[in-house]
Amino acid sequence: MNRLKRKIISFIAVLLLCLMLLPECLVCLAEETGKPQLLSESFILMEASTGTIIYEKDMHKVLPPASITKIMTLILIYEALDEGTITKETIVTASSHAASMGGSQVYLEEGEQQTVETMIKCICISSANDACVAMAEHISGTEEAFVAEMNKKAKELGMNDTHFVNCCGLDVDGHVSSAYDIALMSNELITKHPDIMTYSTTRIDSMTHVTRNGSTEFGLTNTNKLLSSYEGITGLKTGSTSKARYCLSATATRNDIDMIAVILSAPDTKTRFKEAATLLNYGFSQCRIFTDDHVDMEPVKVVVERSMEQEVTLSPTESFRYVSASKEDLSQVEEKIYVFEKITAPVAKGDELGAIIYSLNGKEIGRVALAAEEEVKEATYLDYLKRVLELL
Repeated sequence: MNRLKRKIISFIAVLLLCLMLLPECLVCLAEETGKPQLLSESFILMEASTGTIIYEKDMHKVLPPASITKIMTLILIYEALDEGTITKETIVTASSHAASMGGSQVYLEEGEQQTVETMIKCICISSANDACVAMAEHISGTEEAFVAEMNKKAKELGMNDTHFVNCCGLDVDGHVSSAYDIALMSNELITKHPDIMTYSTTRIDSMTHVTRNGSTEFGLTNTNKLLSSYEGITGLKTGSTSKARYCLSATATRNDIDMIAVILSAPDTKTRFKEAATLLNYGFSQCRIFTDDHVDMEPVKVVVERSMEQEVTLSPTESFRYVSASKEDLSQVEEKIYVFEKITAPVAKGDELGAIIYSLNGKEIGRVALAAEEEVKEATYLDYLKRVLELL
């Protein structure tokens, strides 16, 4: 009987050890298969500059996004800054509704005033729900009107899995997004408004409450643990609720490569950070980039019929960037200049009249438009007469 008990105890001990080592086993499996095997319910890894999806699991699965919602709130705040309707020095007054927010907050009091910049810090660093609502009301009048703008912006960005009900991410029926959509709005924030990284990379800061009871200092601590452990981390936003479990949108830069890793519904906080780091490491290990800034490019001149100038110079409208997540030999990228067969005046400055076509192993991988550097007017009969006289 004692022998049987010992066997049972030994079996249970081995089983518990296997369960404890399960995450490490999955990492080993990832090394063998070449791709990470993660525990989170949904995730995506995206290269930011091109939007290339490197790896994903159920990236369109609709799930509660928790405080990652605040990325869209920050996008609208920065758009208001760009439009000039607010500045970072603008004073924002907290309403009773804003001050009543639960969850993560900085404990704004009704009537308390803070600058826009302080509110941004509170949102980015301490994930403050009260600061989000105060900003929403200041920009749009009511939180509901601001949320309508959030949903409008989501549609513009192609976030078809998303519907916002509030501006901070508190659990409520119908407030949903997906890993893919979160990657889209994360990309929008970091590429269009890189100033956000000033705040999203801040680990510890403070604010000062000024109320009728006097002034008090309040500490702000960033919940993104990758800030102290991951090389190249630039943000971006954590989130956790009972429904959403543990979420993270992590952004990082190494060797001129920008990565976005989104984790949704991780089983615990440690796992979300570990798996985000695993995704980022995988992306940086796999990705190589081909770029062409056209620095040494010879001028492209093409004939313009029915004009006095007779030709126009074309130049690329942008640099070219191609991200490869495979073992392609990027030294074999080929370029071919294509221009329209017949170009007739008038030509406006900026008219696209051709393209540089890039191919690899016989397959087109992208193109950059060639546009007119100057205006070319259509020749008149008087112009032709002057030319004939000059020839005579």
